[in-house]
Amino acid sequence: MNMDRNEDLLKRREASHLGGGQARIDKQHQQGKLSARERITVLLDENSFNEIGQFVEHRATTFGLDKQHFPGDGVVTGYGTIHGRTVYVFSQDFTVLGGSLSETHAAKICRIMDLAMKNGAPLIGLNDSGGARIQEGVVSLAGYADIFYRNTRASGVIPQISVIMGPCAGGAVYSPALTDFVFMVEETSYMFVTGPNVVKTVTHEEVTSEDLGGAKAHAEKSGVNHFIAANDVECLKKVRDLVTYFPQNANELPPHPKRFEFNQNKLETIQHIMPDSVNVPYDIRKVVECVIDDNSFREVQEDFAKNIVVGFARLEGRTLGVIANQPAAMAGVLDIDASRKGARFVRFCDAFNIPLLVFEDVPGFLPGTDQEWRGIITHGAKLLYAFSEATVPRITVITRKAYGGAFDVMNSKNIGADLNFAWPTAEIAVMGAKGAAEIIFKREIAEAANPEEKWKEKEAEYADLFANPYRAAERGIVDDVILPQETRAKLIAGFKMLENKAEVLPQKKHGNIPL
Repeated sequence: MNMDRNEDLLKRREASHLGGGQARIDKQHQQGKLSARERITVLLDENSFNEIGQFVEHRATTFGLDKQHFPGDGVVTGYGTIHGRTVYVFSQDFTVLGGSLSETHAAKICRIMDLAMKNGAPLIGLNDSGGARIQEGVVSLAGYADIFYRNTRASGVIPQISVIMGPCAGGAVYSPALTDFVFMVEETSYMFVTGPNVVKTVTHEEVTSEDLGGAKAHAEKSGVNHFIAANDVECLKKVRDLVTYFPQNANELPPHPKRFEFNQNKLETIQHIMPDSVNVPYDIRKVVECVIDDNSFREVQEDFAKNIVVGFARLEGRTLGVIANQPAAMAGVLDIDASRKGARFVRFCDAFNIPLLVFEDVPGFLPGTDQEWRGIITHGAKLLYAFSEATVPRITVITRKAYGGAFDVMNSKNIGADLNFAWPTAEIAVMGAKGAAEIIFKREIAEAANPEEKWKEKEAEYADLFANPYRAAERGIVDDVILPQETRAKLIAGFKMLENKAEVLPQKKHGNIPL
């Protein structure tokens, strides 16, 4: 009798593991996609996965659903470890009714979200779903809302990662949008509010799924995703790597590996990065790489708003969040997209106790009607707000230009930065010398026998006075002027000094960030 029951259990497990059946799993493979369970196996440490809700089935009876029952109901949920640290995971199974979300499917996801919150561990969602289960009607929509609500409550409490590994459309996209980081797979994953057919009907635009909401579209145009990968395996390995930079929750510090490598030759390299001319671009990534631990930089949103570079790095093993203006793209100017990108990254780091390192080379905010009419004032204020509210250790290094309001916004002392350093090449001023001379000495230039020559003379006069870091250093706005090769040592000492920093914000329900 007991043997019969044991065999029954094993048969039920086998049925659950097959999802929608072997034929549909084979079809996933033919499309270059892994099955829901294979994805979990790649993501988690070997043999660490513990499933919850394996035998859950839907309760619907309408439109023939009473004849279609699959154990697990189209989503695999549970917990396991990544590099020995607990994470909670759900993996939607496209082989079961197109991975569609039913009432019970949603309840399974909510169950592990609740556990993740109670136990303070990251939540990783592997999305591969055709959307709401239409046959169930409003209860499916209510299930999405249950998930959205938990995403919001969990925000800033535990890290949340969404991995888009197939279609993700309609209301389903808003759960990933509420999470901290979105991964997408090239050519097999899509995100859009409405698909190409609806777009064609409503706006008469002809567009493919890939161009509308593929991985590259969201990486380059919208900024909706943060990382892209060529296939499922590469994507999941990137997720495994990324979580090593995070703490488990907002009450902990990030892991601190004691082993790290630093090539001392980089101290020589960093001395020769800065061009002789202030108007010649250079790649700020080279500066970052010369300062941080070897091979530790993980850039976020690499293909979006290229005029600002953000990402995680390590300094003597400690996780840092790096925000850096990029002179190689649009001269490093701040625009709407760069402000949004920078602000969101700063907020994540601050929420999860990750110190901020800023490299500043910024000529200002991008002028023009397009930027003004689309709200550069409001969007630029997001970055200002994010830095101003951040209570984690914050250090800025000014490498070259620090002009106007953008100087203030990029983590200046006066908005709460703990330490500000400047290289000898730094120019801290209201604007560039040429523009400043034109305004200050307008009459003299106009009345001169040779206006062009007079302009150049006054430009040099202004530059001598302000196009350097020493006026700011005299006023304590910059704490020290340092040589490029001293940067790493100064940052190590600075962050060590700040490691017990405690700052209490004014008591309030929450601020009103300029959204």
